[in-house]
Amino acid sequence: MKKPTKKIAAHTIRSTADFARYVGLSRSAVSRVLNNQPGLRSKTIDRVRRAMEETGFTVNAHALHLRGRPTAMIGVCIEDLLTPTAVSKLAMLQEMLRARNYTALIEVLKPGTGQKVLQHFLALRVDAIIFIGQFDAPELEHSIAALDRRGLPHLVIDHPGLAHANTLTLDRAGAMREVTARLLALGHRRFGLLGITGPFQTITDRLRGVQEALAQHGLDFATCVQSHDEKIRAGDHFAYGSELARLFAREPDRPTAFLAVNDETAIGAMLEFQALGLRIPDDVSVVGFNNQNICLMTRPQLTSVDQKIETSITAATDLILKQIGRPLATKPILRLIEPRLVERGSTGPADQTNSPARRTLKH
Repeated sequence: MKKPTKKIAAHTIRSTADFARYVGLSRSAVSRVLNNQPGLRSKTIDRVRRAMEETGFTVNAHALHLRGRPTAMIGVCIEDLLTPTAVSKLAMLQEMLRARNYTALIEVLKPGTGQKVLQHFLALRVDAIIFIGQFDAPELEHSIAALDRRGLPHLVIDHPGLAHANTLTLDRAGAMREVTARLLALGHRRFGLLGITGPFQTITDRLRGVQEALAQHGLDFATCVQSHDEKIRAGDHFAYGSELARLFAREPDRPTAFLAVNDETAIGAMLEFQALGLRIPDDVSVVGFNNQNICLMTRPQLTSVDQKIETSITAATDLILKQIGRPLATKPILRLIEPRLVERGSTGPADQTNSPARRTLKH
């Protein structure tokens, strides 16, 4: 009489064969359950699934790939995790991928690390790669070319202007056209920029939006717009906004409306203007960007541009998953997300009678 096979301990399971011995079924029967094949008794399926819950056993993604099946893993390269907006996008993307039965593998991509990270993801047999943020353009274009040669889908979020890249990005030019047009309607003709400077395409797009809105009203950008960004070294956003506001506040013909690179910079400027005795929005109007919860904590509350992150990440999830298992598109995909201007108390009509330039500032 054949002796029964001794049941192995759960913590020693390293393979499907080990798991089959734990369950007490043949390896072929267990494999059929794991691969959702038809023709199995419900009792057998329940037995395997209970054992999976008991042991935490999961199917090896590499083994699936060797059998020609997707690994259901998406590589995600993100610029950094230093801003609430970046964290929100990453968290929402991970959640949405999980809801579609995909796992996100996340790497913070620093300059010069692109090839190493790319090779790491390729070794893990990911089904696609997503890039979020602003990267070194030549390095990112090199990575995308490498992915195209392998037939691996990709999507770039928030880095527009790359050749041959599938891109999803906020319409930042459209956002600034809307902001500037609204302020023009309120009577503003002199604008100050707070941190909207730099070599990135997203900055170029914002400035283009301001320029186009002014041009539509017959106004010249160079005449109407001022910036002191080059005089202050950018660091902490709140402090940066505060220092810029201090420079603007003492000008004899200072702007009546200010456009900030983000909400933190806008709030830093607001607090400094108020500390110097200027009233918001009576003397100066201020507009932020990103529409974070912190906008509701100032007095008055901050007008800001909402990136519509949920809309963006929902579209990004659909775009990347639709590419998996299909031939690469012959033309790059471009999807623009329309932003939303959220008006609050930090913006109002320009003071045409009592010039804020004549108001006595606190020292």
